[in-house]
Amino acid sequence: MRSVDDICLDDRVPPWVPVDVRRYIAHTEDGQSIRAIARKAGCHASTVLRQVRRCETRRDDLLIDMGLTRLGLQHAPDGLLDEGTTDMTTAELDSLPDTATLSREAPRILRRLNEPGACLAIAAEMEKAVVVRETSEGETIRTAVVDRAIAEAMALQDWITSSEGGRIQRYRITSTGRVALKRFLAEEEARRAQATADAQPFADQHRDMQDRGTGRRRVRYNAVESPLLTLARRKDKEGKPFLTPDLVAAGERLREDFELAQIGPRVAQNWDRFLTGGGRGDFNPEGATGGSEAARRRVSNALADLGPGLGDVVLRCCCFLEGMESVERRMGWSARSGKIVFRIALTRLKRHYDEATGAWSPLIG
Repeated sequence: MRSVDDICLDDRVPPWVPVDVRRYIAHTEDGQSIRAIARKAGCHASTVLRQVRRCETRRDDLLIDMGLTRLGLQHAPDGLLDEGTTDMTTAELDSLPDTATLSREAPRILRRLNEPGACLAIAAEMEKAVVVRETSEGETIRTAVVDRAIAEAMALQDWITSSEGGRIQRYRITSTGRVALKRFLAEEEARRAQATADAQPFADQHRDMQDRGTGRRRVRYNAVESPLLTLARRKDKEGKPFLTPDLVAAGERLREDFELAQIGPRVAQNWDRFLTGGGRGDFNPEGATGGSEAARRRVSNALADLGPGLGDVVLRCCCFLEGMESVERRMGWSARSGKIVFRIALTRLKRHYDEATGAWSPLIG
């Protein structure tokens, strides 16, 4: 029986295969137990269990199922292919793309999928997938053709996701796919610039620069770095946004005041005093001098109104940009409960702003 590390180093499994898929193959094909995989990986068994269950659930997706089958049969006992358990030929099983091939083909397809109205179409009996785009006149134009193995690799990495079922599956680019496209483009630009010191391809993949506001209050910021906007892109069970735009605006308003409060001589403001057990009463915003006193006062008033717990989660997520898992661990909350508390805190924060200054924050100066 091979270990997880052996699978990661197996020449038949390309390095691009995600960790959760490797662990799924180790459990389903190599027969390793969840606890054994967790011990070798140095993580909790529940983490591996969730990854295995997620991979199994994703097999309803055509490309995911074909990709996992392709990976699994390479680790199956000898002779399994002779039993007629799969329609894949030996040549198809050997056609898993390596990292160089995927890096060469994926940017071309992701560019096409990033165009408005574009999708990738494929059926079970098709050896190749096609990228089509609908024009404003309702015409359908084929813009690219890609091998099925490449499409499977892109689906396994969450770069594309199925948007329509039926005999012909249609896939569209995901936010993860757009991040990967940015990295590919940054790497290409770095090669053209002969890898100058200013080239930062791996940093650029985490940037999603957007503009907010109008006129004098126009601000350019990185949307990807904020856990608030990460949650705002999620949907609830009914398909509605998990965080409504007014809640997102309240969180961004707190972060804006927090950033303004750091300007000036007192850049070392100790906001940890507002965290649970930090002695909230020791800070007197009225006696603050230097920097942006009004912004510090607005932040302190908002956190005081929210109180312990709710104030902690908005300060950590909106201002300190801590991820939800980190906040849950620090606060001692159960997994996946932090986002519910965060939404309640944002609701209270919005009510505070509505009662304090109305829908708009005061202009600077």
